[in-house]
Amino acid sequence: MKETTVDFRSGELVLEGVLAIPEGDRPFPAAIICHPHPLYGGSMDNNVVYALTETLTQSSFVSFRFNFRGVGGSQGEFGQGIGEQEDVEAAIAFMGTVKEVDSERMGLAGYSAGAGFAFPVGVKHARIGALAAVSPAFDMFDFSFLKDCHKPKLLVLGSKDNFVTSTDLLEFCRTLPDPKECEIIEGADHSWSGYESRMAAIVTSFFVKVL
Repeated sequence: MKETTVDFRSGELVLEGVLAIPEGDRPFPAAIICHPHPLYGGSMDNNVVYALTETLTQSSFVSFRFNFRGVGGSQGEFGQGIGEQEDVEAAIAFMGTVKEVDSERMGLAGYSAGAGFAFPVGVKHARIGALAAVSPAFDMFDFSFLKDCHKPKLLVLGSKDNFVTSTDLLEFCRTLPDPKECEIIEGADHSWSGYESRMAAIVTSFFVKVL
């Protein structure tokens, strides 16, 4: 696996990201991973984001994690969710320029608020073929638009999540159209400390299957 720090543009801003490219014959399927809320310490160096990056790349995916505007070395300031959606659009556009990427096989993953920022973009974007949410922040975002989404989608939650109950997630999943998968990982809380590998394996298996 080769990791490269890159800059890419989101409107007038320059954002930073890390592109991880597996070894082997290209082009590869790809996944973009969006970090949790910037105002609560979220960044691309988050444990969940890094675990997803590593596991996906080990499974022959190009993975891309990046800092939203105002985080780390990314220019700007928090965009109230609107700017962050623009950043997701920019990340998808950037991945379309990476020669190792099969742009017909691209997934979008978000952790916590990262899914709230990413999914409104991903459901509409022609290049995104599948969506995965880890600990979706139902307490902060309205995900009801997924009820009209017929792309493959995965929602993963820890049974001890601090903000969303397993019952709420499963009830919401029942309202979604197929194809869909919903997983509850026993013992994990919102931080996923100690459960990163298991969570990342589930998300990676999903993307391998549907892309």
